[in-house]
Amino acid sequence: MDHLADFIIQQKKKIIIIFTLLSCIGVVLYLMTPINYNMMDYLPEQANSTIALEKMEENFEQPIPNLNIMIENISIVEATNVKKQIQNIDYILEVFWLDDAVDLKTPLEIQDPDTIETYYKDGNALFMASVEEGKEREAVDAVKKQLNFDCKISGIAADQADAMKSATSESMMAIALLGPIIIIILILVTESWIEPLFYLMTLVSSILINLGSQYFLGKMSFVTLAAAPILQLAVSLDYVIFLSHSFDEYKSQGFKPTEAMHNALKQSSQSISASMLTTLFGFLALMFMQFQIGADMGISLVKGVLSSFICVMVLLPSLLLCGTKLIDKTKHRRFIPQFKNIGQKIIKVYIPVSLILIAVVIPAFLGQNKNQFFYGTIEETPVNSDGYFIEEKFGTTNTMVLLVPTGDIVKENNLCQELKKIDHVTSILSYSETVSHLIPYEFLDDTIVKQFYSKDYTRIILTADCPYEGDETFEMVENIRNAAHSYYDEYYTCGQSANMYDMKECVTEDNRTVNLITIISIYLVLLIMTKNWFMPILLIFAIQCSIWVNMSVPYFTGNSLSYLCYLIVSTIQMGATVDYAILLTDTYQKNRMTEKRISAMKKTLGDAFNSIIVSALTLTLAGFCLAWSSSNEIIAVLGTLVGRGAILSVVMVILLLPALLLYTDKIIPHTSLKRKKIKKEVVS
Repeated sequence: MDHLADFIIQQKKKIIIIFTLLSCIGVVLYLMTPINYNMMDYLPEQANSTIALEKMEENFEQPIPNLNIMIENISIVEATNVKKQIQNIDYILEVFWLDDAVDLKTPLEIQDPDTIETYYKDGNALFMASVEEGKEREAVDAVKKQLNFDCKISGIAADQADAMKSATSESMMAIALLGPIIIIILILVTESWIEPLFYLMTLVSSILINLGSQYFLGKMSFVTLAAAPILQLAVSLDYVIFLSHSFDEYKSQGFKPTEAMHNALKQSSQSISASMLTTLFGFLALMFMQFQIGADMGISLVKGVLSSFICVMVLLPSLLLCGTKLIDKTKHRRFIPQFKNIGQKIIKVYIPVSLILIAVVIPAFLGQNKNQFFYGTIEETPVNSDGYFIEEKFGTTNTMVLLVPTGDIVKENNLCQELKKIDHVTSILSYSETVSHLIPYEFLDDTIVKQFYSKDYTRIILTADCPYEGDETFEMVENIRNAAHSYYDEYYTCGQSANMYDMKECVTEDNRTVNLITIISIYLVLLIMTKNWFMPILLIFAIQCSIWVNMSVPYFTGNSLSYLCYLIVSTIQMGATVDYAILLTDTYQKNRMTEKRISAMKKTLGDAFNSIIVSALTLTLAGFCLAWSSSNEIIAVLGTLVGRGAILSVVMVILLLPALLLYTDKIIPHTSLKRKKIKKEVVS
């Protein structure tokens, strides 16, 4: 640290220029980075639906329908003409409608009503289109612009189009909301009007560098884009506060700015590194998820933490040294008191309060195990509120594709007859259903045959009247796969419901893996830091209690919870808020060397309260800003869980952890890996 401190002091202006250039390069690279809006691309490669999609792309030109277009008050003849118009729109690959499922020359009255009402009902026509991947936004805009009819639009492509419009702007909006709030908080807890701007400049630079580095990974998910920058900003603020407080302390002791910064870097490097490492290992656990959205976010957050650490240790000292005179000229009194006496009030009630919290944690632990989860989004996004209107007319429209080996048309026909009997399946498009299993496909035009057959596979398109996910939907997917398995050894299903089913399977497995890796890795970091095998258990238990309470809220309020958010936030909350517990415990250990346990804890709470509250308040506001600014439900739920989790973590650290430390005070010295002697007069 001596060499680094000397280098920063000597080269401070060059460092500022270099980081400014890196930030500008980061902006350029970020603008060149592709954003992936399809969460299904992050399913494991071995998932049945992932393999199905690959097989279908290899064998068939036509993708799965992913855009529903409804037009009201239209005749059959007009609808057939509209279908041709839709087919000619840019980025629309294929359109399915009633004429693909039945023969329109035969009176509709004598044909299967369920099939007909899937596409045409009460004078309303529902077209199911396939959109070119990556062009969802352009396709939706083109459909609305080029059709001469007022149309309603819904479906996965419409959801992705909306995400494309909102992801970047909403992420920037969240930061724009949080930035001024952080400045106000820092002005209240520091003694300079201008110093908080240097803090924010440091963190914004680290965010821009991190976003730019995503270019070298090839792409970034829209969930990561929306959540990672604001979480990085929130969890990195601790590093800034640690260094700046140390710098101010040395200046107040009469050291020159360069000497004060040299000492501050040496003194705070250990606490900043410890805070960084616990957060880092918490985020690293996300990279072990089978569902690769976790790895995408985990990599981004790990890079973000490292980027923030480097910026705080190198750029911030340079800014503070160059701006010392300006900081001194803009001094003001501290607006928020130090709360030095808060420990006396908490210690008076620590026994009943700790018992109450434990009493709350027990049902919370049981409740969070009984949550009802959803795996995608359960609500329509604003641009797709048309979906509610379409559902009123046609019910829920859900499309799946089943691929089975080609070659046995009789077996295919028997399978289709069985598929028809499955609950919620309303329509089937296959060769045996649309043409006839009695007509050899060699006698038909190739344009008809290639819709259903490739060299290796038969494609069967199913339409269902159930939502994309839920118990009934997942049961339907299982029944479809079981029916296929009864006829074929090889079969593949894809479509939103099949994807959701596979997502459910893999993220449920991810839960145990990620939580175990998080706890073990953080325990090992704490073990090295505290040199005590028992104390890390107390710290992790306190934060884990806050996680259980946080995740039980949806159960007790009767709401369902995004499983993806449940998994990610459990890891983020542990990694990001265990710092509060570390700060309190480390301070207590130092005070306990010279004081009795009760007086040591009173002093500890007074010393650590402000730092913990500022850090927790920032993370809380970051989460809620993310929730308030996002129209995407997954991101909004993630933000709410992060914000609420930070509040609950600070409650457990301030009220429960002190009690745990006091209860086990006599045990802790005997579990130390490196015994420290406590003076006899302060043993009790």
